[in-house]
Amino acid sequence: MPDSARLMSRIRGAFVGAALVAVLTATGCSSSREPASVAGGGTAPAMLAASATYVGRGRCVTCHQEENARYQGSHHDLAMQEATPATVLGDFSDATFSYAGTVSRFTTRDGKYIVTTDGPDGRVRDFEVAYVFGVYPLQQYLIGFPDGRYQALSIAWDARPKAQGGQRWYHLYPDEKVTHTDVLHWTRFSQNWNAQCATCHSTNLRKAYDRATDTYKTTWSELDVSCESCHGPASAHVAWAERHGPGKADPSLSATDLGLTVSLRERRGATWTMQGTRGIAARTPAPGATRAEVEICAPCHARRAERVDAHVPGQPLLMSYRPTFLSAGLYRPDGQMEDEVYNYGSFLQSRMHAAGVTCSDCHDPHSLKQKGEGNGVCAQCHLPTTFDVRSHHGHEPGTPGASCVACHMPTVTYMGVDARHDHSFRVPRPDFSERFGTPDTCTSCHKGKTPAWAAAALDRWRTPAWRQRPHFAPAFAAAAQGRVDAAGPLRAIASDATQPAITRATALEWLSATAPEQAEQALDALARDPQPLVRLSVAQGLSRLEPAARARVGGALLEDPMRVIRLDAASALAGEPAQWLPAGQRAALERAMADLRTSEVFNGDRPESYVNLALMEERRGNVAGAIAEYEAATRYAPWFLPAYVNLAELQRQGGDEVKAEATLRRALVAVPGDPGVLYALGLSVYRQQRALEAVDLLKQAAARGPEVPRYPFAYALALESQRKYDEALAVIDAALVRHPDNRDLLDAGLGIAQKASDVNRARGYVRRLLLVVPGDPALVQLARTLGVR
Repeated sequence: MPDSARLMSRIRGAFVGAALVAVLTATGCSSSREPASVAGGGTAPAMLAASATYVGRGRCVTCHQEENARYQGSHHDLAMQEATPATVLGDFSDATFSYAGTVSRFTTRDGKYIVTTDGPDGRVRDFEVAYVFGVYPLQQYLIGFPDGRYQALSIAWDARPKAQGGQRWYHLYPDEKVTHTDVLHWTRFSQNWNAQCATCHSTNLRKAYDRATDTYKTTWSELDVSCESCHGPASAHVAWAERHGPGKADPSLSATDLGLTVSLRERRGATWTMQGTRGIAARTPAPGATRAEVEICAPCHARRAERVDAHVPGQPLLMSYRPTFLSAGLYRPDGQMEDEVYNYGSFLQSRMHAAGVTCSDCHDPHSLKQKGEGNGVCAQCHLPTTFDVRSHHGHEPGTPGASCVACHMPTVTYMGVDARHDHSFRVPRPDFSERFGTPDTCTSCHKGKTPAWAAAALDRWRTPAWRQRPHFAPAFAAAAQGRVDAAGPLRAIASDATQPAITRATALEWLSATAPEQAEQALDALARDPQPLVRLSVAQGLSRLEPAARARVGGALLEDPMRVIRLDAASALAGEPAQWLPAGQRAALERAMADLRTSEVFNGDRPESYVNLALMEERRGNVAGAIAEYEAATRYAPWFLPAYVNLAELQRQGGDEVKAEATLRRALVAVPGDPGVLYALGLSVYRQQRALEAVDLLKQAAARGPEVPRYPFAYALALESQRKYDEALAVIDAALVRHPDNRDLLDAGLGIAQKASDVNRARGYVRRLLLVVPGDPALVQLARTLGVR
């Protein structure tokens, strides 16, 4: 076997195609497969919602004056407004702001608000502000374009008081130099209102993107977040009210009787009774599995992907949206917020959610204000004589440290000035900060102290027993480090029905990603779990299995009550696995794939949709159609690298390595220095027998992306092929510092050490491998041969 073939046989996953994103649509789904609406009472509310129309807040005010009074001036009321002297907060009196070499100017002209700044081509010119976006602690400004797009200016107004550093213009990316060529520039898709923001700032929004003309015809019923955003279209309810006249409704009437498409009656009859011995209130009756309130708030307070046009308020989130789990990069290993994830994923982890608390227990749903000042909102369910005392919180009463949220709801600041509370209501764990580098709420106040200091203080105060409280953090941190010993704890968490569903789903996600050979049994066991988030994780993990196993485990998910699960299952079962499905499930797959294609058209303004359509064509055997979609993606979004990488792989499979290399070089021109492209290009030129050039490319990939173990792995093997054994082992050892239990790196180190006749180093790798895969017969025999004790 030539060296190039030997190297390529040892590198798995040379090209990593983008996973098919399962967006969904309301079409192609028979009513028998729809779940009972969380709005209350079977399919009737869903049928009512399908025929009801939006009437506007003006029709609601007649009977609901008290609620309207609380709503006025709320963040929902002011979510989006036309730019007028009454709504614009920023300084447009010829103010200037300098950023990345451009001086932007804010002025008024003929009653219009004008921003003079760099446009999509980098030239400075005038842009008229059409709408203001938000009100506090910052306000953004929307600029309209002839193709129907509205773009959010990245220079925002800090609406906080001047004493807090506000009343100024500032840039949302202050530490970067974002120019017109950058994907974060205000004129690019990342700052597009129609696709990224609009749904959650207006009522009954329809994006209406047309891929053929690359234009939007976005519409809405009301510009702000009004009554029907949460309560659903109200025409049937208004008709009922007009028939029955003023006065309170008969409490025995159902939501459907009243013409309501959404029912929030899950709280009716529920009581919270203080448990004297614990000082914590308990809910009677126990909460149901699905909380209507939480599901209504979730679409705009969750990190999620939109799958369908026209989500029906009151339906479960997974009918229209795919939420993220507690994934690395979004959340810390202990579940704390990291990226901008909003509240839903955090709240689902909490004891509050498990106990039956819903959003309106703490927040007035119309004014959005808290139901109490300071610790008062917590005192509704937590007896102050038990919890709002020094013996509980360890601080002087009335000081910042005695505030419930200081310890249990730490903040993370987003968009420069927006400090948001973590809604997982967690108990401080400075020991995790020591072990995993997670934020420590204790030392966020006790400046100059360390997590070790905080942990020692807790040891003295609470005894070290607090360290033994069970938590998923060690398992998730181990999985993030690629440790093989994480698989057992991950399986246990995923299978534990007492754990929050989002925690179980995340454990299964980690297990599928890091130990796919051990995930099949867990996926199979949980495919019919009562928790939709767990089933969603099963659907997403199917692609890690062999085709026959995918069909066996995932076939039933094609008829799941939740659309997102059906669509994710379909994306994994299309193509080869379909032949293993029984006839009934093949028909379900065809329905789901039709839904998927329609929903990709809905999301046609996203570059992912081009790649997803290309993958669908590949699975149908239509190579020319797939290539056309990939090429279209590179034209539409030149910065979207998966399109180039997948196209290059398809070209390689077709026997045209030269064309594949050219495609990857185009990608490097679009995004210079990307480690994934450098890696793929290095493998491509290696296959073309240009080993020295490949070594240099793979070296760059490993240097730019050390967090991805396959990059240094490939670089080391390329060096080995050139008989540069010492350099190769140095690369392996450096990568093992970051990935200490990575099996591929350890195997590569062992193989290179043996080839270099370096027995001592080979023994070292064997010892480490035996810790990772103890009892492996081949390793045990090799250990004996090498004299490893």
